[in-house]
Amino acid sequence: MSSKQNNSRRKPKIERIIEKYNLNGFGETLVRRWTDSEDSDSLRDLADLMNQEVLNSALHDVDANVLEGEVGNLYVLLTDDDTTEGMRVQAKNTLQSKGVDVEQLLSDFVSHQAVYTYLTDIRGVSKKSKSTSRVDSVIQSIQKLRGRLVAVIERSLESLHNTNKLRLGDFDVLVDTQVYCRDCGTQYEVIQLLERGGCDCDAEMDSE
Repeated sequence: MSSKQNNSRRKPKIERIIEKYNLNGFGETLVRRWTDSEDSDSLRDLADLMNQEVLNSALHDVDANVLEGEVGNLYVLLTDDDTTEGMRVQAKNTLQSKGVDVEQLLSDFVSHQAVYTYLTDIRGVSKKSKSTSRVDSVIQSIQKLRGRLVAVIERSLESLHNTNKLRLGDFDVLVDTQVYCRDCGTQYEVIQLLERGGCDCDAEMDSE
């Protein structure tokens, strides 16, 4: 293995996707919308925003005829938990018929965790607010722990790969922590649970 390969560092996924889909200036957009002191976007909103831009770019690259609002609708069908499997398959078939490599597209979608790592580790920014709530502090702590865990795993995998002890192509490390409420039977990713303010227990009590 060449010294160039050994010394090179993989770019964070956000940077690679920005380059791949020609999303010039989108890094600045993420920074601005996350740090806006008046009306900032959540990490999940920013991930959704970027993924829709990726979908739009993928359709543009194959010269697909796209109707107004179609990109947003297709994205919801591809990613929303409430989408039925039949509707998801139909959305994939629609994209395939337009010439889009759907599996590659889905693997290029970014997570809110990847957005956080990019903003804090690569761009060196932090979310400033007039007052940081306890929930915000917990979210920040979780994200920092995840970032360190991802970094450790990536370094370990790269080391094994570079010494020919592990077969592995281009990869991304995803850390997903789910919280299951035994009372209402709902399950949410921990950051989603914190951002939405809880599970569905209150909703069930309100409906009784």
